[in-house]
Amino acid sequence: MPRFLLSLPLILLFTGIASLAMLVPAGYALKLNDHHDARAFLYAAIIGLVLTALVAVALAGREHNRNPLRQLLALLLGYILLPAILAIPFHEAVRTTSFLNAYFEMVSALTTTGATLFDPARLSGAEHLWRALVGWLGGLLLWIAASAILAPLTLGGFEVTAVSEPGQAAAPGAAHRDQSDPRQRLARAVAALVPVYAMLTGALFVLLAVAGERPFVALCHAMSVMATSGISPVGGIARSEAGLGGEVIVFCFLLFALSRLTFSNDTSAARRTGLWYDPEFRMGLMITILVPSALFLRHWLASFEVGEEEDLIAAFRAFWGAVFTTLSFLTTTGFESVDWARAQNWSGLDTPGLILMALAVTGGGVATTAGGVKLLRVFILYLNGRRELEKLIHPSSVGRSGLLSRRTRREGAFIAWVFFMIFALTVTGTVLALSLTGVRFEPAFVLSAAMLTNTGPLVTFATEMPIQIAQMADSTKALLCAAMVLGRLEVLAIVAMITPELWRD
Repeated sequence: MPRFLLSLPLILLFTGIASLAMLVPAGYALKLNDHHDARAFLYAAIIGLVLTALVAVALAGREHNRNPLRQLLALLLGYILLPAILAIPFHEAVRTTSFLNAYFEMVSALTTTGATLFDPARLSGAEHLWRALVGWLGGLLLWIAASAILAPLTLGGFEVTAVSEPGQAAAPGAAHRDQSDPRQRLARAVAALVPVYAMLTGALFVLLAVAGERPFVALCHAMSVMATSGISPVGGIARSEAGLGGEVIVFCFLLFALSRLTFSNDTSAARRTGLWYDPEFRMGLMITILVPSALFLRHWLASFEVGEEEDLIAAFRAFWGAVFTTLSFLTTTGFESVDWARAQNWSGLDTPGLILMALAVTGGGVATTAGGVKLLRVFILYLNGRRELEKLIHPSSVGRSGLLSRRTRREGAFIAWVFFMIFALTVTGTVLALSLTGVRFEPAFVLSAAMLTNTGPLVTFATEMPIQIAQMADSTKALLCAAMVLGRLEVLAIVAMITPELWRD
């Protein structure tokens, strides 16, 4: 059997789970007496399960490759091939769209990007549930992959604190070295993370329902928040019925996307235990406070001109809207607070979309469902810059042991800078590619940032007028699909996959 086909077992696992998941919207459509949607999802589930079983039987007893880089290759193939399978029932259920549009929708959901081609009123309840469920499974896939695949290869942000080189196995003596069978490592990750992920989603669903949200919308929003996909059947949190209480609840659960310490401390730069000492969490909170404060001060000064500077309630609601939206885009979820527009109406000033783009590029924590450059890399670059400034003042000074190891201050900062430069070049290349398909520079730049950071709602909120992806050419949509996959796996992982070691026996 060709070595390339040794990645098939993991892809078959993805396909089997996806086929089983199709039964959920099928059951919901049947409950709503929507028999067309029920048949579309049920038939696709049956066909998918049968084909998966047949291929699994054919491959039974074959050699199982233990090279972790091949698992990374299987993950890449999964992000490319699996949306085509997920799009089959969605395309059949919608009926009035092309298969490429359905494929785009599923890539967007699976990569937790959340960009959509459809107005919420156009899709049925089962179709909305399928989008949210695919996004939820995509977030879970990333959690498991980060622990079972990316961590052993020191990729996905793990490289800045690891002893070994990115894409390589752990160096001898490394504390996080894991040379166990990939199947065992994957099973341990599933056993540890799936219950936590499911219980957090269930808790958020119950709290949103108690806050006054309709159960169906509460479930979709709960899955979207935990996956940071930003998928909503009503157009976002701002249009939900939970109100301010629902936003406060969602805000608390968005904090899970700031730090991976909810399930792992393998890459923690902090040598002391406790979430408060985690640099990612602290930097995320600092950004969540400082950016809204700057925006609030800007709007407050402008409010003197409109005579509402004494309206404390309006001021508080405006500040809360900025805080919630800042954390939402920092975690690459992309939900807008209902009070986000209040600050603009209160002061008469628009909030620059560039701020939202900068938050999305910064991203959330390593090994979370958030996209972007990641907070840990930004923190490493900050520490390295501070250290270089100290050396300018005191050239003979010796660096403090502090939060980070010698490896992190030197090679880790270098790797973080290299990743940032690669990310910038990738954005530039994506903008150029989109320009060749006829997209103007400004929307091309916003689309590139949105797709590569997996923050789909940027196309709606980062420009004065929402960008209509549905009206773009098929070549543009295909490029956006590639950008979403590239942003989800990160360029460094792609570079690792094309190294010669991947193809060695």
